Amino acid sequence: MVQKMWTGWWFCLLWEYIYRTIFIYFLVLIVIRAMGKREIGQLSPFDFVVAIIIAELAVIPLEKSDLPIWHSILPLVLLGALEVIISYATLFSHTLRGLICGHPQIIIKNGVLLRKEMRKARYNLDELLAQLREKGIVDPADVEFAVLEISGKLSVIEKSQHRPVTPADLGIPTPYEGLPTVLVMDGTTMIKNLNDIDLDENWLRQVLQEQGLTPRKVLLATLGTDGRLFVSKK
Repeated sequence: MVQKMWTGWWFCLLWEYIYRTIFIYFLVLIVIRAMGKREIGQLSPFDFVVAIIIAELAVIPLEKSDLPIWHSILPLVLLGALEVIISYATLFSHTLRGLICGHPQIIIKNGVLLRKEMRKARYNLDELLAQLREKGIVDPADVEFAVLEISGKLSVIEKSQHRPVTPADLGIPTPYEGLPTVLVMDGTTMIKNLNDIDLDENWLRQVLQEQGLTPRKVLLATLGTDGRLFVSKK
């Protein structure tokens, strides 16, 4: 009897953890998605703080099974809503955007290091040289402008003498390239993509059949704007 009670209690506890983990996972996923792609690609100081708080709130119901799960749901939802509201507000207010997200700072101007701006950002020379090397620049003398973005990334514009030569510099006309269209991905035919370029499944099956393939046997198939078909088998 005791063993059955122990087994039942253990099973209930296990199910409680599984339920809470799955629920919190999807809740955090929904909140992050609602906050927008900017949260993933670019973390401003405000976004960084929000990300830390979300992580802390998500752990609480997993650590304390005796705590009602809505104690974390409500703060998570409110935090996500607050982030969305403030994000919209910063779209229309330059002042608010500056207070919350900060402003980009010019670290190098006309080839000269701005020590005063570096001090304001508490950005040292080792960090500057490291980020320049990451961009393939070993000599700061080759830099015309360097801007420290609000995300902490360094944007660099090299001096014209050190930039790669482009067809425009040589006066050579180039055709339009654009992006290739994905026709098949993981064996699934992208019907919408085919329709966007005025093609259909029959055409796709025919060109794949010429290579002894079917869409299900294709890992990736793309069609370039120049008409070249790329096919990779599974």
